[in-house]
Amino acid sequence: MMMGRGKGKKEHRVASGLFLLVLCGALSAGAELSLPHVFSDHMVLQQGKAVKVWGWATPGQEVTVQFRGASATAHAGDAGRWALRIPSGKAGSESYRLLIRAGQEEIAIEDILVGEVWLASGQSNMVWKLRLSAEPERAIAAADQPLIRMFHAPNVTTEPPQDDIEGQWTVCSPETAGEYSAVAYYYARKLQQELKVPVGVIVSAWGGKRIESFISRETLGARAETKHLMTALLRQEKTYDPAKALAAYGQRNAAFQAWIAEGRPANKPRPMPMKHKPQRPLLTAGQPGVIFNSMIHPFIGYDVQGAIWYQGESNAHMSLLPYDVLLSLLVQDWRERWGYDFPFYFVQLANFKAPTTEPGIEHPWPYVQDRMRRALAVISHSGMAVINDVGEESNIHPKDKQTPGERLARWALAKTYGRSMIHSGPLYASYQRQAAALSVRFSCVGTGLRSRAGTALQRFEIAGSDGVWQWAQAEIVGADRVKLSHPNISEPVAARYAWASNPTGANLVNSEGLPASIFSTEDDNKQ
Repeated sequence: MMMGRGKGKKEHRVASGLFLLVLCGALSAGAELSLPHVFSDHMVLQQGKAVKVWGWATPGQEVTVQFRGASATAHAGDAGRWALRIPSGKAGSESYRLLIRAGQEEIAIEDILVGEVWLASGQSNMVWKLRLSAEPERAIAAADQPLIRMFHAPNVTTEPPQDDIEGQWTVCSPETAGEYSAVAYYYARKLQQELKVPVGVIVSAWGGKRIESFISRETLGARAETKHLMTALLRQEKTYDPAKALAAYGQRNAAFQAWIAEGRPANKPRPMPMKHKPQRPLLTAGQPGVIFNSMIHPFIGYDVQGAIWYQGESNAHMSLLPYDVLLSLLVQDWRERWGYDFPFYFVQLANFKAPTTEPGIEHPWPYVQDRMRRALAVISHSGMAVINDVGEESNIHPKDKQTPGERLARWALAKTYGRSMIHSGPLYASYQRQAAALSVRFSCVGTGLRSRAGTALQRFEIAGSDGVWQWAQAEIVGADRVKLSHPNISEPVAARYAWASNPTGANLVNSEGLPASIFSTEDDNKQ
C-alpha cells in the first residue's frame, strides 16, 4: 500500500512556537512508517558518501531503503526509530527517487539531486531574504537555478531536543528565491557555478539571537567557562512567574503605545516594547541551548559538506565571554554530534554606526570582530569572510548580501574543494619592532598588498608604552608587510587596524582587491 510521508513523530504548533509532544506512531504497535521533514521531495543528498537515512516504524519492523540501484535494511528499535546508510553516488543533474518500505507501507521521495549540501545558520543577517537585499528584482529574475535547492526551518522553540522540524525542500526559481536566505543563496549560486554540481542548503537561523542559544545545554553545562550560563538559566526557570511576566509585558507595551500617542517626545526616553508574549526561560529562543534543541538537533545526522555562519551582532554589546571561545565551543559541539570535522566558514561583522575620526576610540563592535579573526587560529578547517567594506552606517542589515555570500564561497572553493584562488583579504600574521617602527606581516596577500584606489594607507593606529593610540604613518614594504611609525612615538609597543565599528577609510587590500581584517597586537586576553 502506498502511503504519504506523514509528519514524523512530533506534531508542531508553529504559531505559538511550541512543539506538542504527542506520543504516537513509533510508540505503538501499529506505528506508521514516517521520516523527518528534511527527507522530502526536491532534497539534495551529499555526493560520494554512504548517507544516513532515518525515521520511525513499528518497533522491530524491518525497513528497506532503495536508491540508485542500491538497497539497505534496518530494523526499528524499541522506540520505533530506525536508521541506515546507503550510497549516494556521484553528483549530477539527473534526479532520483528514494523508496522506503516497511511491511505493507511504502514512501517514495521524488526529484532528489546528489551534489553538495551545506548547513547555514546564525541570526538576522543569515535570515535576511533575497527580496529584501540589494537589487531584488534583478536578483530574483535571475534565480532560475533548478540545481540549487533550499530547506528553510521555521522559528520554533522546545524544551527537549527534537528529532524533527517542519519545512520542505524547494527548487530555486524566480517564484521561490525571494524567500530564500540571501547570503545562503549567493553562497550556493557561486558554488554551483564553479563546481557544476547541484547545491543544497539547509537554513536554520533566527534573527536577534545570541550564539549561546545555538549550543547544546549539555556542552554549555560541561565546560567551566560556560557552566554559569546553565546555572543562571535553571535559576530563572525555577523562579519564573507567568502572571508577573505577563503583567510586565502589558505594562511595557502600554508605555510604548502611550509614548507614541504623545508624539514620540524627544525629552522622554523611549520605552522598550516586547514583541512577543513572555515564555518560560527554557522555551525562550535567546536562552542557552533553546534554538539548538528545536532547530539544530533535528538535522544532526543529515550528511553535510560543511556549515556557514553569520551571527554576532547580539553578542557585541552583552557578551560575558570572548566570542572566539563561544564560537569554538559551538563548532566543537556540532562537529562532535555530526561525527566528523566538517568545514566551518563564518562572516565577520560588517561596519556599522557613525564613522569615527579619532584614534583610540573603544567600542564593543571591533572587539567582537577581532575575536572572530582570532577564532581562525583555534578552529580547524575554518574561514572568515571579511566585509568591513560593505556595511551601512544606519543599517545593521546591510542590503549587499552577495558580497558576504561569495566571500564565504571563496573559502569553500579554496579550502574544501581545492581550487587555486585567493580565498581571503589580508590577515594579520605577526609583527616585529624595528627601531622606532613596527613591521606588520600579513598572510593572504596574493601577489602583494595594495592600497585601494592607490591612496595613502589609513586607519592604522600605533601606541607607545603610555598606551595612547595615534594615527600611524603606514607604508607597504615588500609584498606582505606594512611599516608603521609616528613622529612622537620613539618606542612603539602595539599596533591595530580598522579598530572601529565603522572604520571608514580603511583601505588595505590584496592583489584581488579583498579587504584586510581588523586586528590588534595587544594581549589576547583583552576583551
